[in-house]
Amino acid sequence: MSATLNERLEQVEDAASFLAFVRALREDRLRAVATPETGAWAHDTIEDFLDSALAWADASDFGARQGLAGANPWRCAATFLLCGSLYE
Repeated sequence: MSATLNERLEQVEDAASFLAFVRALREDRLRAVATPETGAWAHDTIEDFLDSALAWADASDFGARQGLAGANPWRCAATFLLCGSLYE
């Protein structure tokens, strides 16, 4: 995960900051597509991306087992999307 994504994730607290995170995630994806040899994203299709996000949500009880219990729902949603790019 890039430093920018990590910073954006930490800043998510409302709709505006969630959308800023999604924009940063999109830019990260565009960089990964331009340089696939880096292996920056674990998945190439939307199906695999969503499967990965769902697998993370199921395995972590939507982040509760990773310290997100009671966390801001916007941050939980952002974490869900980020895990779609990372979780295998």
